[in-house]
Amino acid sequence: MNIGMTLLRLAQESGFSAFFVGDGWKSLVMVAVACVLLYLGIVKKFEPLLLVGIAFGCLLTNLPGANLYHAEMWDAYIAGTPFVTAGGEVIEHLSFTDIIHHGGLLDIFYIGVKGGIYPSIIFMGVGAMTDFGPLISNPKSLLLGAAAQLGVFVAFFGAIALGFTGPEAASIGIIGGADGPTAIFLATKLAPHLLGAIAIAAYSYMALIPLIQPPLMRLLTTKKEREVKMVQTREVTKTEKIIFPILVAAFVILLLPSTAPLIGCLMLGNLFRECGVTERLSDTVQNALMNIVTILLATSVGATTIGARFLTLETIKIVVLGLVAFAISTVGGLLFGKLMYKLSGGKINPLIGSAGVSAVPMAARVSQVEGQKANPSNFLLMHAMGPNVAGVIGSAIAAGFLLSVFG
Repeated sequence: MNIGMTLLRLAQESGFSAFFVGDGWKSLVMVAVACVLLYLGIVKKFEPLLLVGIAFGCLLTNLPGANLYHAEMWDAYIAGTPFVTAGGEVIEHLSFTDIIHHGGLLDIFYIGVKGGIYPSIIFMGVGAMTDFGPLISNPKSLLLGAAAQLGVFVAFFGAIALGFTGPEAASIGIIGGADGPTAIFLATKLAPHLLGAIAIAAYSYMALIPLIQPPLMRLLTTKKEREVKMVQTREVTKTEKIIFPILVAAFVILLLPSTAPLIGCLMLGNLFRECGVTERLSDTVQNALMNIVTILLATSVGATTIGARFLTLETIKIVVLGLVAFAISTVGGLLFGKLMYKLSGGKINPLIGSAGVSAVPMAARVSQVEGQKANPSNFLLMHAMGPNVAGVIGSAIAAGFLLSVFG
């Protein structure tokens, strides 16, 4: 037995050596990126519940030889082309069953993403945690949620101009809705090869809301506008809160059937919260189920960030377009807020318009903070929650519209 040759063979077959062969350096770069994302999630607390999982999934998928995720298998599944397994077996048309038998752990996790299961369940949890009372008491705030989707469509046309296809542009534009599950849901359906970049961009900008929005809010509003104190909204009855999710689900799904998975789960979760007879279900959806699905969703999305596919010019374009989409969505909400300020005779503070993006409740809190800076006696949080929860519905409707056009 030649110990030297044995050690040399082990070194050549190890994952370490693979970093220095072909595109292996890209995987090494992505390992470093994963460490940066872990730092941002753990130390800086940027959307840690999702970013930590995404970062660790990114780390695992870029370790040569781990074989936890096989992008070529999913390429064959999406294209409907034959796939050759490691054992030489040719599978003409891959099914989820074949992927379970021949894939790695993260391939199995990713089935829930591809099937649209995880984003929908996340929406159910969001619905169970959301009080739609501010929106019900002030239906006009629905218009602010709609106006804040402006960035979705501006970024869509920007992506088209930069050479992306229609489905890719739609998936990139939805970042402007500031709703991670919606971005993942749409990207999985229309542009799965861009999922990693879109998800990381979406959650990064959501985490940076307190940095991105305030300069725009101060730029587009006057001190007088920011000082406006809004009157307390009316008390919403229990009956209204129970009827609301039923009516919204029926109306929106009939209008845009492609929104059914997201809107249906969002409103089911909210009905669990409000009906008063399903406290255990509401608690489970908000906590245990939400936490489990978050782990599976985050690691699955991270698995798609393979170095050879992620480190491209397209990724840079997505990051830039995502920022543009998010900024313009904020601007759209603010400008419509200024219009409502004028039409109401100065009774509506335009700062609540920026909360029309669907990052609940962070965007509403930013409106509150900026309002109090201008007027310490100001209390805008509940007023801003109306546009904020309207933005959740608005982003789902925007995604449904784009899916119906390009799906």
